[in-house]
Amino acid sequence: MSLRIAAIAAFAFAWCLPAPARPLETPPGSLTLDDAFVRVAQAHPDLRLFGPRTDVLLAEHEQASLKPAPRIGLDVENALGTGSARGFDQAEITLSLAGVFERGGKLDARRALAQGRIDALSVQREAQRLDLLAETARRYLAVAAARDQGDIGRLDVEQRRRTVVAARHRYRAGASPESVVLTAEAALARAELAVERAAQQEQAARQHLAALWGERDPDFRLAAVDPLELPVLADLDELTDWLESTPELARFADEQRIGEARLQLARSTATPDLDWQLGVRRLQESDAMALIGSVSLPLGTARRAQSEIRIAEAGLAALALERESREVSLYSTLVEAHGRYRVAHGEVQRTAQDVLPRLARAERAAEHAYRAGAISYLEWAQLQSERTAVQRQQLDAALEARSALIEIQRLTGQSFVAGTGASARGTTP
Repeated sequence: MSLRIAAIAAFAFAWCLPAPARPLETPPGSLTLDDAFVRVAQAHPDLRLFGPRTDVLLAEHEQASLKPAPRIGLDVENALGTGSARGFDQAEITLSLAGVFERGGKLDARRALAQGRIDALSVQREAQRLDLLAETARRYLAVAAARDQGDIGRLDVEQRRRTVVAARHRYRAGASPESVVLTAEAALARAELAVERAAQQEQAARQHLAALWGERDPDFRLAAVDPLELPVLADLDELTDWLESTPELARFADEQRIGEARLQLARSTATPDLDWQLGVRRLQESDAMALIGSVSLPLGTARRAQSEIRIAEAGLAALALERESREVSLYSTLVEAHGRYRVAHGEVQRTAQDVLPRLARAERAAEHAYRAGAISYLEWAQLQSERTAVQRQQLDAALEARSALIEIQRLTGQSFVAGTGASARGTTP
């Protein structure tokens, strides 16, 4: 189970930001999502912490495998008394060896409990690994989002500059007042401000991402990816089947085994252990040797063990209900994320096919009409603003889809994508 989860975790988020349809060369200094995963896996303390935890559990397993240690004893009786027992004349010296014979399978129960904790730790590590991969993908996505917002802002700056040039030309020709030029320059300044804000957000997001592997002054750039190229998602029924193997539910199987081992250990305490002792006694008065031995059993152990047994049984019953509750919660989250992805995916595709191409043609037509004096500046500027707003809306929908995709992959622990869709950038037919 742990090997399978480890293999999944290595590639679970490879489709969160898929490569473009045409292979792109990654320039030096560029950071891919896989590179970020490797850095986090090697440097994050939450994962390195499992090494010492494993050492602790292995030591506990070794300790649980030990049998009760034998005891050696030396008893002196009838010494330093009064009368005839004065001094050591009447002393009796006994050298003995004692121990405990465990009954009821206590040794096997302790071993099973310690081994169950070791097995559970591997699943916990993979669950933690998946959570960190998801967080890495989210922060990587935040950097990509800020960068793409800057790209949209630079496109807006270019079209606003064309507006300023056209407005100045008409103003010099006496075809429009100076207020139109000032308004166009103000719109250009706002577009440039949006680009600067996106650059600052990208730098902050880059530092937030690098903090996962302890880097304080990151200088990397993201590898080239198309944020609008969304993968094809598996059906909800298939995702639900994969949900059964997620580490968040797999841990309950290990906890079930731990609970059963704890119950077996509690039941074993109902069987009393046998205390034994063997020794040799020297009788000082007769200068003779004698063999002694004893066996003892504690009383009432079965009654005292009942409370521990009931606690272990109640823990197992609660664990079953907890798993059922967690499964319902995971399924609800999966359904919600799946729905968000479908809605956002449809919006991205529809915007690329129907909205942006028409707005692009309308904006070019408005530019020609304004230069010819057929429409006002406000009509052209409104189309420019509408086109930029739709581009940002499309990017927001793509980011929403990718966030839902990351959550689904975190829940299922699977690289479940069936294929990759075409890029959803608006083109002019």
